[in-house]
Amino acid sequence: MKFVLFVEGHTEKQALGYFLKRWLDPRLDSHVGFQVVRFDGWSDLVKETPKKARMYLNRKDIIGVISLLDLYGPTIYPDDKTTAGSRYNWAKSDLEKRVNDQNYRQFFAVHETEAWLLSDPDIFPPAIRQALPGKTQHPETVNFDEPPSKLLQRLYKEKIKRTYKKVTHGKALFDRLDPAIAYKKCPYLRELFDEMLKLARKAGL
Repeated sequence: MKFVLFVEGHTEKQALGYFLKRWLDPRLDSHVGFQVVRFDGWSDLVKETPKKARMYLNRKDIIGVISLLDLYGPTIYPDDKTTAGSRYNWAKSDLEKRVNDQNYRQFFAVHETEAWLLSDPDIFPPAIRQALPGKTQHPETVNFDEPPSKLLQRLYKEKIKRTYKKVTHGKALFDRLDPAIAYKKCPYLRELFDEMLKLARKAGL
């Protein structure tokens, strides 16, 4: 049996199924599968998810459908939702209501999936590791002003005179990242892991 993971970009498509699986499999009696479905950006994912989620959820081999978006980027939030927490809670509730199925979940990477990479500075080249700001001890607080991918783009250019390539570097870094470290440092990611584990166990894995 498997999860279907809806994502908005190429990095997530290439890296996240294996990353999530590495955390889940040791905690289950049977290995879990992942089918990662990439949409054409966040707006396409928001628009198409209700129809496509129901399509997958009608299949008996599907544990659940998980949508994952970066909190940074979408413009769906009401004007009074300005903090990470208020945007997360409002958008999660709104999008889950649109699908309205007990095996569908909406999650957000706060503020981007690259925040999870920041949880383990040791996966980066030494010059990048030494330049990471102290707030990466709490990676999900790297905020809307300079979200994680922008931070990495700046540091790669300044410190090693290279361009940070989201897909190429992101995939390699996620392959090195221990999901247990990210789990400890990223509460919103922890919520995703815990909910997927609960769904998988409910399905008998």
